[in-house]
Amino acid sequence: MKIDLHTHSDRSDGTDTPTELIENAKAAGLDVIAITDHDSTEGWKEADKTARRVGITLVHGIEISTKLDGKSVHLLGYEFDPKDKPLLHELRKVIDGRNSRLPATLERLRGLGIDITAHDVRARSTNAAATGRPHVADALIDLGVVQDRNEAFERYLKPGRPAYVDRYAADLPTAIGLVKAAGGKAVLAHPWSRGSHRVLTRDRIGTLKEQGLDGLEVDHNDHGAEDRAALRQIARDLGLVRTGSSDYHGTGKIDFPLGGNTTEPEQYRRLLDR
Repeated sequence: MKIDLHTHSDRSDGTDTPTELIENAKAAGLDVIAITDHDSTEGWKEADKTARRVGITLVHGIEISTKLDGKSVHLLGYEFDPKDKPLLHELRKVIDGRNSRLPATLERLRGLGIDITAHDVRARSTNAAATGRPHVADALIDLGVVQDRNEAFERYLKPGRPAYVDRYAADLPTAIGLVKAAGGKAVLAHPWSRGSHRVLTRDRIGTLKEQGLDGLEVDHNDHGAEDRAALRQIARDLGLVRTGSSDYHGTGKIDFPLGGNTTEPEQYRRLLDR
C-alpha cells in the first residue's frame, strides 16, 4: 500500500485542481492520498468526488499556519469536523492574515522597482481560499522578474528578504487543541525544516504530545538522513505516529513528486486509530 499524507491543490498554493491532484495520485500508483491545503478545506468536496470515481482512498486534511516562540511551524490536521466553529474561527483569522498582507508585500516590491499589481497576483490565485506568497512568486515569474518560486522566495519573499511581511498565525498548542477538539488527528509537518529545529526540540515535542500531538512527519524532502533518523527515534521514544509525505504542489514546487516520500501502512493505521 502506497500512502502520501501531505499534498496541495490550487485551493491553496498547489497548481493542480483537486480533481487533477487525485487523478495524478492515482496515476502515480498511490492507494491513499491526503489533501492538506493551507488553512482551508475548500478542496475536500471535489477531491471526494474524484477519489470515488478513480478508486483511491482520500484522507481529509489541512496544513495550518502556526507559530511557536515566534517561529513559523506548520501543523497537519486530519479527519476533523470541517464545521467545528472554534476551529473555523481560528482558520478565518489565519486566512484574513494571509489576505491582509498582500498590499504591504506589493508596496515593498514596487519600492524595489518591480511593477506588480494585485491583479497580477490574483490572476494566479483564482481558486485559492487565500492569496499567499507563492501566488506573488508566480506573478513575479509571469513578469519575468524570477525564474521560479525558489528564486522569488530567496530574493524577495522569505523572512529577512526585502519584500517579506509578517502575518497572523495560530499559536501551535492552541491549534493542536482545536484540531483534537474537532475530532481530528494532529501531526507536525516537516518539523525540522526551515530552522524549526531550534524550537521543536525533543523536550518541546514531548510537551506538545502531552497537549495532544499525535505524530511527526519524519520522511520529507526537507529532512536529510540524519534528521530523519533522529526524528524517527524521538517518535518511537514518545509513542508518536511517524508519517512520510511528498508535500506535492504540482508545478509550484520542484522535486516534490507525488509519492516521493510515503507513510508506512502500520503507521497510517495507528494514525487513524488515535
